[in-house]
Amino acid sequence: MNFQQLRSVRETARRGFNLTEVANVLHTSQPGVSRQIRELEDELGIELFVRAGKRLTGLTPPGAEVLPIIERMLLDADNLRRAGEDYAQQSRGKICIATTHSQARYALPPAVSDFRRHFPNVTLNLHQGSPRQVAEMLLTGEADIGIATEALARYDDLIALPCYRWTHCVVVPPGHELLDGEPLTLERLARQPVITYDEGYTGRSHIDEAFERLGRKPDIVLTAMDADVIKTYVELGLGIGIVASIAYDEERDRNLRALDARHLFAMNMTRLAIRRGTYLRAYVYAFIESFAPPLTRAVVDRALSAEPGASFEI
Repeated sequence: MNFQQLRSVRETARRGFNLTEVANVLHTSQPGVSRQIRELEDELGIELFVRAGKRLTGLTPPGAEVLPIIERMLLDADNLRRAGEDYAQQSRGKICIATTHSQARYALPPAVSDFRRHFPNVTLNLHQGSPRQVAEMLLTGEADIGIATEALARYDDLIALPCYRWTHCVVVPPGHELLDGEPLTLERLARQPVITYDEGYTGRSHIDEAFERLGRKPDIVLTAMDADVIKTYVELGLGIGIVASIAYDEERDRNLRALDARHLFAMNMTRLAIRRGTYLRAYVYAFIESFAPPLTRAVVDRALSAEPGASFEI
């Protein structure tokens, strides 16, 4: 039994049983992948995959039992490598952060700048995607840390730690009727064309829930992943924008005005997630604490050792 066999099985399950893709990921040939799988099956005395001719179409019942064990073995091997690097190279290496557009644009810059000052020999890789993609990058080992508002707490294999709470605001052009000094209400917003986040992004679920409770359907004319895009179309007069409060800067957004909407929509929580069982290098702990000071190494270690299903709040 060797790690290449284990990787071949894991990637085959991850890549939808497409051996061409598996071969590309593992930098080998398709016959080589098939051989590695067969050799492991012969050693274990079971078939791991359902076959239709030469094609693999799914996992057998024994394969479904074995796959989590293979995942844990490869995670432990990766942790062993990280532990060695931690002691051999100290403050050298890289950290991969998966996050959404809003977090990368508005929340992360101060932490990234601080981290670079303290760890100039560590390369930072930022991968942007939807909350679901952020979770998947963590689960597959492509990212060390995931940061998003939605979705991360829904995965049993992830530890999602609370970072900070935030609210929404409404952005409008100067002179807009909502700036008349009257109270901002959902009824007034429901009469306006609305530009806001795509479903599943940046607290969008709380926006939808608020209008559902009111029994009104908002006139959403445009959605986007990025607050800068939303604000651009608000400036063009296409509608009012509902964005994260952190996305509005009075100096930078001189052509817009912001109205506090915290009384209209539920509070949101940004979370930082790591894969359960992952070994974190010292500089990863340092980045986590720089981004969210309450998340000290001791707090993170307690979370890593907690039972699956445990929740963490601030």
